[in-house]
Amino acid sequence: MKGIMNLECVPVKLAALVLAGSVLAAASACSAENKGPQVSSTATSKPNSPESGTGAPTDSSTAEPGTAGNPPSATPGSGGTAASPDPAGASPSPSGAATALSWKTYSDPAKTVSFDLPRDWIVQSVTPDAGSLAGAVKVEVKDGGGSYVATLQTGLPPSTPVDCPAGQGRPYVVISSVPLDVPHSDGPDTIDPRVVFRVIQGYKFFGSYGITNMVAGADGQSCELRNRVLGPAGKGDYSFGDVPALHAFAADEKVAPAKSFDTLDLAAKYAVHGSEFANVQRMLLSLKVNQ
Repeated sequence: MKGIMNLECVPVKLAALVLAGSVLAAASACSAENKGPQVSSTATSKPNSPESGTGAPTDSSTAEPGTAGNPPSATPGSGGTAASPDPAGASPSPSGAATALSWKTYSDPAKTVSFDLPRDWIVQSVTPDAGSLAGAVKVEVKDGGGSYVATLQTGLPPSTPVDCPAGQGRPYVVISSVPLDVPHSDGPDTIDPRVVFRVIQGYKFFGSYGITNMVAGADGQSCELRNRVLGPAGKGDYSFGDVPALHAFAADEKVAPAKSFDTLDLAAKYAVHGSEFANVQRMLLSLKVNQ
């Protein structure tokens, strides 16, 4: 169980429904020199289990999703496109927290992408990033109060990850990781697509949610956690999340729209029990890409 926790510091019999954050907090108490929490590590040049979806999930990941479904009801979406009802019945979020009661479906005019979102949330079309492929889509999602939630971008040109010299990476943990069925390309540093919530340690614990099929780092260390899926050849990459990439922010940097937490336990509670993340996770898991 290397990289998750020191089992000698945890009671032999754990309750079946132990909160992920509590488990991680317990691990922090086992830190060799009490210098902070132990985070899930990755084997050299390989992703850890919850990041890749291989092997049994750890206590820091959520269960795999059941049948995707959303309650009926719809209102027009913004950005010149319509939001239509999903006829399927309601289903719980993989995070276990309750989601909004009424949902709608957004599709772009060309029907290249679609996803579900709470009925009172809005979708606004914005100009695609420079260099995006023809027909690229970029939309921002805001909640009922007008607060930013996430951005969906398609047709993204290839992008080189930031250089991360040895010793420069920061500890990170995958708190939630659920499989996502979308078109993608495979490579030596890719995994099957996932909807993830990950945290990287700096002067605080910085968290971000999004979709990815990119390995975050090695040995539990990373300079940048990318919310990006490598698309099929000739189709461009795409992303859907709060930020395109997450890093350990400096004290003078603006953190938002990424999240920051004083403890790893609080980050885990946000993902496991928070209705905000439950709604976001359900939305991200509903993504359909028609390429």
